[in-house]
Amino acid sequence: MWQAAVAQPLNRSAIVPPPGEVDDSVGEFWLGNPWLFHDSKKNLSAYERNRLFLNHRGERFLDVSHLTGADSDGDGRSTAVADLNGDGMPEVLVRQVGGGSFLLYENQFPRKHYLRVSLRGTRSNSLGVGARLVAEVAGQRLVRELYPASTFLSQNPNHVSFGLGDATVVDRLVIRWPSGLEQPLTNIAADQHIEVTEGENEPRQLVAR
Repeated sequence: MWQAAVAQPLNRSAIVPPPGEVDDSVGEFWLGNPWLFHDSKKNLSAYERNRLFLNHRGERFLDVSHLTGADSDGDGRSTAVADLNGDGMPEVLVRQVGGGSFLLYENQFPRKHYLRVSLRGTRSNSLGVGARLVAEVAGQRLVRELYPASTFLSQNPNHVSFGLGDATVVDRLVIRWPSGLEQPLTNIAADQHIEVTEGENEPRQLVAR
């Protein structure tokens, strides 16, 4: 068992002395300046393997870590999700603390339909951050919230994505803006990236596949 901690305040040299004796025999260590962690050759995760879980129809999660190769033993801290090759299927990027490899996991699941939505606020903030989007698709409700901030020092693209499976149309999309406005849209074709402006009923198409 081991622990690592960072204390405040720092002195003028940004160095904090350890609060007590450090027991190397059990893996304890103290780093006086946390900004120099990358030079310490330490791993705060103790080399546990990373995990990737697949949401199965909103009912349970399946552990697909080994099947996908995402079960790295690196000290992954920053994770972002983005469609890097424009096929509508988001990839996963993982940055490791301490100078480990930058990992990119290409999405190789069977290709299905999708809808990507960007927001432009007028009464709300300009990027629509904090909006809640509910899509009704083939009898299912899919819920997304627009919060680009992700894990440690990382950020996702400022849009939301809906995986639609075999559906080719979003029957109804309701956007609840941070201002409180609820804006419904209907019959939106799949496989495109649209931009919705707060209060305007006609979305603008950005990218169609």
